[in-house]
Amino acid sequence: MAREFHFKPLNVGRWLVWGVYALMLIVAPLLWTSSLAQALLSQIGIAIIACLAYNILLGQGGMLSFGHAIYSGLGGFLAMHTLNAVSAGTLALPVSLVPLAGGLAGLFFAALFGYVSTKKAGTPFAMITLGLAELIWSMSLMLPEFFGGEGGVTGNRVVGRAVLGISFGPQVQVYYLIAFYCFVCTALMFAFTRTPLGRMLNAVRDNPERVAFIGYDTQWVRYLAFMISGLFAGIAGGLAALNFEIVTAEVVGAARSGAYLLFTFLGGATFFFGPIIGALLMVVALVLLSELTKAWLLYLGLIFVFMVMYAPGGFASLIMMNLRVAAFGKLRKLLPAYLALGGTALAVLAGAAAMIEMLYHRQLNEALGPKLRFLGVGMDSSAIDAWVGAGLLMAVGLGLFELSRRQFKREWDETQEEIEKEIKRRELL
Repeated sequence: MAREFHFKPLNVGRWLVWGVYALMLIVAPLLWTSSLAQALLSQIGIAIIACLAYNILLGQGGMLSFGHAIYSGLGGFLAMHTLNAVSAGTLALPVSLVPLAGGLAGLFFAALFGYVSTKKAGTPFAMITLGLAELIWSMSLMLPEFFGGEGGVTGNRVVGRAVLGISFGPQVQVYYLIAFYCFVCTALMFAFTRTPLGRMLNAVRDNPERVAFIGYDTQWVRYLAFMISGLFAGIAGGLAALNFEIVTAEVVGAARSGAYLLFTFLGGATFFFGPIIGALLMVVALVLLSELTKAWLLYLGLIFVFMVMYAPGGFASLIMMNLRVAAFGKLRKLLPAYLALGGTALAVLAGAAAMIEMLYHRQLNEALGPKLRFLGVGMDSSAIDAWVGAGLLMAVGLGLFELSRRQFKREWDETQEEIEKEIKRRELL
């Protein structure tokens, strides 16, 4: 009997994407060599794992959680206690495996709390996670023996003699450890989306009644996904503990959970790579933007509102829509409209930002005098012409932006019609 062999074709595009991703992780600290840049890169790697873990719930499973920082935070605390046990000589474990202790802690607590949370879906699920988040945060101040009180728990990642020159003292060595975990965790979470459980999780998100009708336990599917998400969140927390060498009660607070939700949504929860964009935005906003202006939370809130109104799919959806236009050779036609839209939007932003900064200066820094500098531009908050000029710039920009937006919408709709006609023509051929 003759044997037949079937070979799947090599997915060159996928290998290329993953190769570029690995190359970026390897080359990044070689291009940005300063201590600040390497510290930011390390935080981005940690944030990527945390946001992707959260997106298993939000994007893949449709579960809105307000307390996912519990699992990354408790994973960080357990990882820090593990590191201290290694430093004391009571536990023989390489420092490079300490984040796995955080992952196991995240898995344990996700199994514990997730059994309760996933019994409900939708709004009740969100409220249960919020209640659990507040419970754990209050416990962080009530149990100083474990959480370290207001000072948190500290440790030293440089333990024992260096192996092959690696002591995890220099930041670049910690970065490459984080980059390794980041790549492996990203690959594993992507593989999870291609498993039967991952597909069934999508089905539970889209139509739980039909999934239950064909015989699957929707609560069990959500529960398994919840535990997997907690595992990767705990690894992120363990890496953060190694990176900062301190874990405080802030890591289990509502602000951290809110950041995961906010930036995963901004990146694009409906696409796998969306949380990666969101993680980059999170570090930029929390570290860089907060240093530039005290009104950074206001700007962040405004960006979130506009994204919900005009691009609910996040930045990833904008990228994918324009890649589709580019694939049909129509992007060049839209470039003038994009330039007009971007230029008028910058005018609106400049006028609004000038008024916001002057207002914040008068409220918070009035003792320093009326003059201030923002992005290298000097402004006088006590001068009427400064307020009038900023207001006129914003008003004129808004008018031109609305005209540009209408023109862009007409050209965009025409482009989409041309693309649909081209698709139908190719189908006929």
